[in-house]
Amino acid sequence: MPPAPGRLVDVGGFRLHVATEGTRGPAVVFDAALGGSSISWTFVQPSVSRFARTAAYDRAGFGWSDAGPLPRTAGRSADELHTALRVAGVPPPYVLVGHSYGGLVMRIFAARYRRDVAGVVLVDPAHPEDWADPAPKEQARIDKGVLLCRYGVAAARFRLSHLVAILVGLGAMRPARALADTLARGGLGGEIDYILSPFWKLPAEVRRPLHRFWARRRFFEALGSQIGSIATSAREALEASASGYGDLPLITLSAADPSPYRVNQQDALARLSSQGAHLIAKRSGHWIPLDEPEWIVAVIRDLVDTVRKERSPSPAAMSIPPVASGV
Repeated sequence: MPPAPGRLVDVGGFRLHVATEGTRGPAVVFDAALGGSSISWTFVQPSVSRFARTAAYDRAGFGWSDAGPLPRTAGRSADELHTALRVAGVPPPYVLVGHSYGGLVMRIFAARYRRDVAGVVLVDPAHPEDWADPAPKEQARIDKGVLLCRYGVAAARFRLSHLVAILVGLGAMRPARALADTLARGGLGGEIDYILSPFWKLPAEVRRPLHRFWARRRFFEALGSQIGSIATSAREALEASASGYGDLPLITLSAADPSPYRVNQQDALARLSSQGAHLIAKRSGHWIPLDEPEWIVAVIRDLVDTVRKERSPSPAAMSIPPVASGV
């Protein structure tokens, strides 16, 4: 396993991986999609670090982080992230950036730790309204995801998932698909190509750690728990945002060509703040951080500039130091 690029910080009996870059505040904090990690921000974090301090972390069980207590709800992750930033020496104010499932985590973080938050960017986020009380179709997806993760745990125990990861890394997709579908007892179908599509958008040197991450028992346990707890996470996010976000700058980004239903959801989310905005990508699918990272960087830069202007003292409010008399 390649060494962790960041630090492993203790958040109460287990460690989370936090990778920081840059120096100037406010600190921009990244959280990834459902099965993602700090690697998901490969094309975004370095560019943002040129103008702001950044912190990308791995939720418990993912990336270089240790396994954490179950269930893995978004609210639990938000509290753990707040602790990790403090222990890692990343001071507020924070501009929170959450992709997909990470958007649920950041919505909760922004509500629970409002004084520490200067702005929020939600990248094609999951919407809690879809999952708080799942319809039969959504519940079937949840049940299937949990079951597949159980198969993954068993495969990791016997190192069979490691073999799948090796085949994927070698580009031997046909045997990888066959073995993965066998381990999943035919449950994957053609979904493995969708699951692995972000993998091929990353540089080869960045993809290497992913082989190991996806072969570990703690990855499947954490992912299965996140999926199985999605209704709880959704209710946590709804409760957190029930009274809105006041004047907190909040920008939500959609993938290209969103459906009318999605547009309505995103517009409603933006209205939770008096400084809310909904922007739509030109050419990205769901994985905007990999498809159109430069757009995310530009959005974050504009928000960081706004935060700095709002928080800098006006000339009239600045104290003028006394002039030395020379005596």
